[in-house]
Amino acid sequence: MSSTHFPFSAVVGQDDLRLALLLNAVSPAVGGVLVRGEKGTAKSTAVRALSALLPQVDVVPGCRFSCAPAAPDPSCPDGPHESGPGALRPARMVELPVGASEDRLVGALDIERALAEGVKAFEPGLLADAHRGILYVDEVNLLHDHLVDVLLDAAAMGASYVEREGVSVRHAARFLLVGTMNPEEGELRPQLLDRFGLTVEVAASREPAQRVEVVRRRLAYEDDPAGFATRWAGDEHEVRARVVAARALLPKVSLGDTALLQIAATCAGFEVDGMRADIVMARTATALAAWAGRTDVRKEDVRQAALLALPHRRRRNPFDAPGLDEDMLDRILDEFPDEDPEPEPEPEGPDDSGPEDDGPGGGPDGGPGGTPPQGDGSQDPDTPAESPETPETGEAPAEAPEAPQPAAQEAAGPEQAAVRAAEPFRTKMLSVPGLGEGASGRRSRARTAHGRTTGAQRPRGHLTKLHLAATIQAAAPHQKARGRDGRGLVIRKDDLRQATREGREGNLVLFVVDASGSMAARQRMSAVKGAVMSLLLDAYQRRDKVGLITFRGATAELALPPTSSVDAAAARLEQLPTGGRTPLAAGLLKAHEVLRIERLRDPSRRPLLVVVTDGRATSAGNVGGRTDSSPRELAGHSARLLQAGGVASVVVDCESGPVRLGLAGVLAQDLGGPSVTLDGLRADSLAGLVKNVRTAVASTASPHSSSNSNRRAA
Repeated sequence: MSSTHFPFSAVVGQDDLRLALLLNAVSPAVGGVLVRGEKGTAKSTAVRALSALLPQVDVVPGCRFSCAPAAPDPSCPDGPHESGPGALRPARMVELPVGASEDRLVGALDIERALAEGVKAFEPGLLADAHRGILYVDEVNLLHDHLVDVLLDAAAMGASYVEREGVSVRHAARFLLVGTMNPEEGELRPQLLDRFGLTVEVAASREPAQRVEVVRRRLAYEDDPAGFATRWAGDEHEVRARVVAARALLPKVSLGDTALLQIAATCAGFEVDGMRADIVMARTATALAAWAGRTDVRKEDVRQAALLALPHRRRRNPFDAPGLDEDMLDRILDEFPDEDPEPEPEPEGPDDSGPEDDGPGGGPDGGPGGTPPQGDGSQDPDTPAESPETPETGEAPAEAPEAPQPAAQEAAGPEQAAVRAAEPFRTKMLSVPGLGEGASGRRSRARTAHGRTTGAQRPRGHLTKLHLAATIQAAAPHQKARGRDGRGLVIRKDDLRQATREGREGNLVLFVVDASGSMAARQRMSAVKGAVMSLLLDAYQRRDKVGLITFRGATAELALPPTSSVDAAAARLEQLPTGGRTPLAAGLLKAHEVLRIERLRDPSRRPLLVVVTDGRATSAGNVGGRTDSSPRELAGHSARLLQAGGVASVVVDCESGPVRLGLAGVLAQDLGGPSVTLDGLRADSLAGLVKNVRTAVASTASPHSSSNSNRRAA
């Protein structure tokens, strides 16, 4: 297939996306772009087309690290460089694959030569290739944590450091970071999210005419990429010339006091953390003015800069959708004049009278601070929350002890409207026992590429983490036979030892939530949803995949297949209705089926089953084949089936009221895991919780050692 990229100017629509990319082309100091959107919205196409619009880069001939001839990097591994003319080359766009290794990203040292010859034989990585260009990460939200950490360090310091057992290499790594992601597949870590200067939400157009034009241009490009690019060459040249002109004008743009006050008031009014947002907004507003061919920053520039720089910095937790209240933004900006006042506009206000009058009077602290509860749409969520509860007997908590009449309540089985989740809280740590080898995360112990060193072994494939002591120990007995006559060791490939490390992995946390009539008391279900929401928040922070199964009436439903998008699980949970009988066995069997399929798809990711129920079983549901057994017996059989499969489980006991049947505890015994109450789930609770959930494999392999370890954990 041809390497000709789709022309940037031929992209249909997506005005915000194109503007954000062009602003970074004008001023790379803006800090990059994060593009969020659904599949098939030209995210990658637009990013790849941007590199053709960037001016050429002047580099030292032969330098693998793209040093500038006028100011070469003094610590460049290929240096020192002699003065001389440079060579022009196109700006690079380097793509970082999601599954790339750390060595591929930062580069790799030849450890054998470094130890034996004492030379820094270094192979540059993608960060070196991207220096003074674009580093593009498609599906950046799926990037492994250790690669995210490396990107954060490089973006913050403008340099990449490679440290291996006392041998270190440093080189410059300043690049335009562009990432694309589909929010349905999970969110970014807050630290990396804040590193992106701008963010843009993209979606496919709903206008038929525009969609037709998208299809027409795409088909024309695929039929003849070179010819299509030629037809758009004139438009591309105009955009490229405008970028060059804006870059030349950028140093002459004046950012006045009024614009700075508008920026500061906007960031303060929206309660943005830190000062990075203020700096990014200032750089973006300046780039907007240069792009428009002006040397002064105006209110419309500040407004557009806020819409691009603040939405992703407004998130307070992973379940908040990024966005900005434009009415509130306009109110803040309207407190300031469009232009800077004259130095002495009035006798009583020398020099700073304009800004001082506007500052206290404009109320960037007072006005917007009191506005969000009224004008930020906060009344709308409260109104529906109260209206359905008022006619439905606010005294519902009095019905919490359902034990005397569960059958009567469930038999009627009317579906009740979904209730809001209670406020999330910090939960206690739940982890899978043993030592896994799954994806990098923060929950259970596992053998990982990063973490504390626990031993050494012969490398399988390319050596990544040298165990120096073990390598020397392996080589020492052979020095005489190898004819060593100098100070250095004679190292051979067979002597090299790979360090084995222990860290944390992410798990598959599968929630099985009871939505039957016995859970239908409004305040009780609100508390249950709050607990599950808290566990979802914990799963997000620990980089887990999550899935959601609900059961009520006669069926169990996979409400959310296992995914990395905790936001999607939270949305499904909020919409969960209640009512009907309790097919506990059906819910457990559905979990068994889901985990069996996931084990085939991703065998290294260990599951953690979280069953949220009061333990009642009043319906056989859609189990079938066991008509001679009671619902409770079927539930016990299904639980023991999960235990026999080695599934680590925990039961969150939702039973409340003065009369308690203890059925959740019985279910926990059948599953081979602990039971914890809603109150005991809190991290600050006095109730104890076994940190490592027992599995059937551990208990059957060594019953005595298992019981002893449980006593020690308690």
